[in-house]
Amino acid sequence: YSITKAFCIAFVMTFFSAFDVPVFWPILLFYWVVLFTLTMRRQIAHMIKYKYVPFSFGKQLEQHEDVMATERGYFVV
Repeated sequence: YSITKAFCIAFVMTFFSAFDVPVFWPILLFYWVVLFTLTMRRQIAHMIKYKYVPFSFGKQLEQHEDVMATERGYFVV
């Protein structure tokens, strides 16, 4: 209900020029960075704690044959 009410109020506000406030883009960028940091703080702390890196550097190491087979769906006995 709250989301619907907020959407309706915001939609009605778009029709009035009093709410048409110009925004300087560096301020908007800074606002986005602050919001992103505040909302992602817990997830980023979790990633750092468990040493998760979403990207890789350099050459990947070769995997053992058993690991590669299980990743493909084969069972190694």
